[in-house]
Amino acid sequence: MPRFTVHVRDEWLTVPCKDASYTVQWLGVEALRRYAKNKPDNGGFSSVKEVRFSVRRCQGQGLLDADDTIEDVLEDNDFIEIVIEGDTMPQDFIPSQPGASYLTSSYREPDEYIFLDGNHLTSKDLVNLGKGLYKIKLTPEADNRVAQSRELLENIVKENKVVYGITTGFGKFARTVIPNSKLKELQENLVRSHSAGVGKPLSPERSRMLLALRINVLAKGYSGISPATLHQMVEAFNASCLSYVPEKGTVGASGDLAPLSHLALGLMGEGKMWSPKSGWADAKYVLEAHGLSPISLKPKEGLALINGTQMITSLGAEAVERAQAIARQADIIAALTLEVLKGTTKAFDSDIHELRPHPGQKEVAFRFRSLLDSDHHPSEIAESHRFCDRVQDAYTLRCCPQVHGVVNDTIAFVKNIINTEINSATDNPMVFAERGETISGGNFHGEYPAKALDYLAIGVHELASISERRIERLCNPSLSELPAFLVSEGGLNSGFMIAHCTAAALVSENKVLCHPSSVDSLSTSAATEDHVSMGGWAARKALKVVEHVEKVLSIELLAACQAMEFLRPLRTTTPLEKVYDLVRVVVKPWVKDRFMAPDIEAVHRLLLDQKVWQVAHPYIEKYSLEHIPESRPVSPTAFVLESPASPRKRVRHECDH
Repeated sequence: MPRFTVHVRDEWLTVPCKDASYTVQWLGVEALRRYAKNKPDNGGFSSVKEVRFSVRRCQGQGLLDADDTIEDVLEDNDFIEIVIEGDTMPQDFIPSQPGASYLTSSYREPDEYIFLDGNHLTSKDLVNLGKGLYKIKLTPEADNRVAQSRELLENIVKENKVVYGITTGFGKFARTVIPNSKLKELQENLVRSHSAGVGKPLSPERSRMLLALRINVLAKGYSGISPATLHQMVEAFNASCLSYVPEKGTVGASGDLAPLSHLALGLMGEGKMWSPKSGWADAKYVLEAHGLSPISLKPKEGLALINGTQMITSLGAEAVERAQAIARQADIIAALTLEVLKGTTKAFDSDIHELRPHPGQKEVAFRFRSLLDSDHHPSEIAESHRFCDRVQDAYTLRCCPQVHGVVNDTIAFVKNIINTEINSATDNPMVFAERGETISGGNFHGEYPAKALDYLAIGVHELASISERRIERLCNPSLSELPAFLVSEGGLNSGFMIAHCTAAALVSENKVLCHPSSVDSLSTSAATEDHVSMGGWAARKALKVVEHVEKVLSIELLAACQAMEFLRPLRTTTPLEKVYDLVRVVVKPWVKDRFMAPDIEAVHRLLLDQKVWQVAHPYIEKYSLEHIPESRPVSPTAFVLESPASPRKRVRHECDH
């Protein structure tokens, strides 16, 4: 017999249906009847049959036709919303946002798994777990370690030992001993009281990352979680049952207490949860609809679930992965801008960069050569100004290896810290089964990822800062020799005038967001937690900075492609023509003014999906293979640069430009 979870005003009801050939109208009336039955005033209805209402899916808010049969439009355990005419939406109802998540109603459970052991998860893996590309399994070794640490913890409880967080209160109450009969209540109270976050909920992807990372940390076997509870968490992850986690409320020590408490609260069947099937709904109904039971906390398990840096680190993983993706695409976009502004490749000569051999600087210069080297990729645009009389290019073109380069090195530094943090035990106290003891420490302090993510924001921002100046050069006819604002009939048309203003606005916002949050600290918990990292804000604003960088570079890519229109029929190098063709698949040339925001969003999506990199990378890789000295082996994973002994490459200007 199919059944449905129905939201009526402020209540969730389970409504069974004996015959799936009944209509949606019948389901709505039956839900209203059940809602009104237990109300002293009959729910305010004189007669349920006279109530006017509509029926929507909770996920996506799709309106259902009242005359359709249930079997034609609904599946067993679907979540629906009854909207009564004249009612306002309940304040606690959280509508799903179509298009805001990969994990929509079209989501299909993946077939592949990532095995977690607490030691080998990467930031890339974590982001892919967030996107719903994999399920999770624990390795046998992880299961064994978890079981051993739990056995030690249960012995501590049996022997009535006084251990922080297991048989005592928390923080200021660390000296308050709790009787064994109250230990379950102690853990539940901890999670409920600490679920005090505010603000918008994390997206389903980010909640999924948070849950996956907490599972990975617990799988290390130093937290004292029971195998049964950990496997319940894995089952919730694999069903995409994701807790409502407000984004604000953590100070980053003692760990991310508030967000991780909200994560645990949903797993306990309290608060809200999201799944692809239900959208946002009461957690107990979401778990039940997926055949799952709420977690019942055992001694220390509440503390094990909420004490750690996983909010900072999971958001940091997304930030550093997106930063890496946009940084390498920024080189391609800047190369295209240099080409349409008729710049020179002399500044990217390998010998120059061997004299200042920072890895990032050398890598960026190499990419520019691989995209612009006239020996490999003849360019009609380059040939058109071979004998120009300019001496050298502006810094925004000439110094890309130096400016973009340090961003690459910053990202590498931050990524190393984030990947270390991903596989670190960060709660307290630690349970050392092999030593037979628990030890209190400070691994929960978020200073490492907080500092690193502040550094990431400062570093990656420079990609937008220099890009905005290149956009100015593209739009300014006195600097570009192109039509003002890259449009014909200027005056009648404004072209890229305000797109440049948008880029400037985003760069200005970034300057404020780049102020490091980790330089601040406020004492909390009655001065027992007297120094904190503020890492949650460091992570959130790093993500915002990266997003702004992506959008500024989207505008530059649009502008550079538009500049190409005024240089036709001349063609650029083969890889840059491929980039131009990619953009023109989603955005047509700018002939006269039109609604521009969708164009920016379309190109932003190309960058998010790394399409620009995918188009250009084969040419970069081919160039790399052709410029490795025979004595130097080719690494299948490393990005190999030219050695100091590589011959000087012929540059394409006869002038000292």
